[in-house]
Amino acid sequence: MISSLTRAAMAAALAVIPLTMSPAAYAAETLPLAAAVAQLPLTDESRAGYTRSAFKHWNSGANPSDGCHTRHEVLLAEAIEPPAVGAGCRLTGGTWWSYYDSKEVAGASGLDIDHMVPLAEAWDSGASTWSAKRREAYANDLGADASLVAVTAQQNRQKADQDPHEWMPLSHEVHCQYAAEWTATKLRWGLAVDPAEQDALLQLAAACPDTAVTYEPAP
Repeated sequence: MISSLTRAAMAAALAVIPLTMSPAAYAAETLPLAAAVAQLPLTDESRAGYTRSAFKHWNSGANPSDGCHTRHEVLLAEAIEPPAVGAGCRLTGGTWWSYYDSKEVAGASGLDIDHMVPLAEAWDSGASTWSAKRREAYANDLGADASLVAVTAQQNRQKADQDPHEWMPLSHEVHCQYAAEWTATKLRWGLAVDPAEQDALLQLAAACPDTAVTYEPAP
């Protein structure tokens, strides 16, 4: 059951949601976190029929001719000290910041690429009805910084397919950022939330009153 605190957050959020759609179908939008959460459709989720292979990844990335697949592209984009790029997009050296646990990581082998909203969770909340092509686009989304993130393998594997009701990053100081990026990804792809997930996000929104969500709907 949603608490009185989260009901109040939802009521305040709904008060600021525009009543008309933007004429630009894919225009970026920025909302307070509570208002953004309130825009997410609420439904019960189902994992019936899910298989990880339904989401083709990693594909050939932004430039199919350069030998770098999506994982490489994310690593190159997020490096704080760029790695050397060899034949076949082999990455050597480099340094990254894993924001989930506030750790600096040397070398790409210590990193996983996390889908902000895991593939199984995406399936549960709407992707089960998508075409294979759209699921591939989701699994390889380089169009939004929040969609794919390089983090320590330990944090990625602890998270697995859990939503914010079940798991949050180890570093408490990034919880507002994480809630905003989770919400932005669900809005970008038109995904729903279940009641427990919604409650958790609204509680985070109440604790993060200055956090905004910026998203652009996926084409």
